[in-house]
Amino acid sequence: MQPRSPNRRHPTPALRTSTMNMLKIVAVPMHPEGRKFVAVFAAIAIVLYLLWAPLFWPAAGITVWCYYFFRDPIRSVPQGDDLLLSPADGVVSLITDTVAPAELDLGDEPRIRVSVFMNVFNCHVNRMPFSGTIKKIVYHKGKFVNASLDKASEHNERNVLSIEHASGATIAVVQIAGLVARRIVCFTQDGAKLEAGDRFGLIRFGSRLDIYLPPGVQPSVTLGQTTTAGETILAHLDGPQTQRLAVMK
Repeated sequence: MQPRSPNRRHPTPALRTSTMNMLKIVAVPMHPEGRKFVAVFAAIAIVLYLLWAPLFWPAAGITVWCYYFFRDPIRSVPQGDDLLLSPADGVVSLITDTVAPAELDLGDEPRIRVSVFMNVFNCHVNRMPFSGTIKKIVYHKGKFVNASLDKASEHNERNVLSIEHASGATIAVVQIAGLVARRIVCFTQDGAKLEAGDRFGLIRFGSRLDIYLPPGVQPSVTLGQTTTAGETILAHLDGPQTQRLAVMK
């Protein structure tokens, strides 16, 4: 056995950490909802390669994008009874005062509605904003206008959820299909008890989520702010909280 060269360099802790972080970005798990789409695009890419090789590369690019669209990364979910987290990745596109959807029987008192717009490059897995019970789910057929427009809340295809916190506070979360989105998927049902950060749904290919805060609760985000599902704090139900533990989900 030859002696190890004294000049041989070993990866530094910083380099190892950087490499691991890069792997987390590249090797992100894919949600099962995306498997059939990736399989179809991959099959098309192979067929195109057999027909004419140059066509393979754009098809391969679309396949990679599809995998990226359906990514389902692990999130570090802040723990705190008064925290209301963003249910979606995206950008805060609207903050308005309005009444919650009538079908949820949440009263006619105006609430602040925070809208998070998701483009085709955002992760589209939706997560619970806090630990609570799904009280009611109502699905509406509708149009597919641009989800960034205010009228999308009323005219677009949507799925409306009423979620009750342990304190009794209730919020409404609305999954809204967009210009490209054609399928809203909801993984939960009436009466289900879920924890903050749990996955409850997904919208395919560009969309928006509306969150109707409890009466009197003010948002902690601003227009144009980027949000991360299960991590970004949208509001505090009972005021500031100092504890900031986190659970990986």
